[in-house]
Amino acid sequence: MEEYFAPNVFDMPFFEKFALPLSVFVVVLELLLGFMLLIKLKLKFTLSALIALCIFFGFLTFYSAYFNVVTDCGCFGDAIKFTPWQSFIKDIVLLVGLIVVFILYRKDFKKKDAYSYSSKKETGNKFKYILLAIFSIGMILVGAHGIVHEPLIDFRDYKIGTDLKAEKAKINKNPSEYKTFYSLKNSKTGEVLKINQDDYIKETKYWAEGSPWKIEEGKNESVLIKEGYKSEIAKFKIEDPTGLEVTEEIITAPKAILVFSYQPKEVSPELMKQLEAKVKTQGANVIYGVSTLPNTFKTIKNTMMDGTAIKTIARSNPFVLILQNGKIVDKQPAKDYLK
Repeated sequence: MEEYFAPNVFDMPFFEKFALPLSVFVVVLELLLGFMLLIKLKLKFTLSALIALCIFFGFLTFYSAYFNVVTDCGCFGDAIKFTPWQSFIKDIVLLVGLIVVFILYRKDFKKKDAYSYSSKKETGNKFKYILLAIFSIGMILVGAHGIVHEPLIDFRDYKIGTDLKAEKAKINKNPSEYKTFYSLKNSKTGEVLKINQDDYIKETKYWAEGSPWKIEEGKNESVLIKEGYKSEIAKFKIEDPTGLEVTEEIITAPKAILVFSYQPKEVSPELMKQLEAKVKTQGANVIYGVSTLPNTFKTIKNTMMDGTAIKTIARSNPFVLILQNGKIVDKQPAKDYLK
């Protein structure tokens, strides 16, 4: 949601602070409608709403894929990763399926109150409403636990038990290969062409003195040539405020405690003070505070990491990650850690 609201996509930054409640609303709506479809409750309303959602998300995923802006729709969280085009195809398949079901069941639709939540419920539907209520309560409890604490089932690359050192070794052994493609424009003819970095170097006519070919700023592309070992751990790169990388020190330490915050300005100073005080008493060989700003932490060493990469590790702000010889042995939201 935050990526869609960003300036480079729909440019609606005033909605960013509502990203979490909007996300929760959309997830709850999709799950409720899906369950209502399974038990054939308010079938015409349910199918109509699901078709509308598929059209809406089909537009979003097509926009993402065509303009290459939001590269992960987050449709199934970290459990199943879809590219934007895969997400779009998924939405089209679901849309076609829903339309087919709509046509097949159109004779079962009520002529009255088909789109309303009438208080006059048929006796046969009472059991369905009870099932819906039970499902809703269970869904709310599971969702709340995942937001306030950690997910009951963690599909992320940074789940407890992950060996960051081993993952880094696999990435280094089989890295992905990229090539840069330059956008060149002929200052005399106006012709524009794309050329990869190797051909650019080989052909002196593109860069020799007096050449009419000029690189167009901001239009160069990095293209994946060979897919290597895929892992979000590739983004686990932590630097001190001077730019010195300390990742290796962290993953080789017998015990390392990292305090992460992707939005440090939203954390109360008192909470941060308590957190820093506790981690210093845990006998760790390495203790770092990791955030998006160079001066977040007052009594432990400050380091920095990309905010999106931090959110990939855990959703709570702040949270604590504990490593032993590079292996994740514990991760907790700050408030749980302080209990």
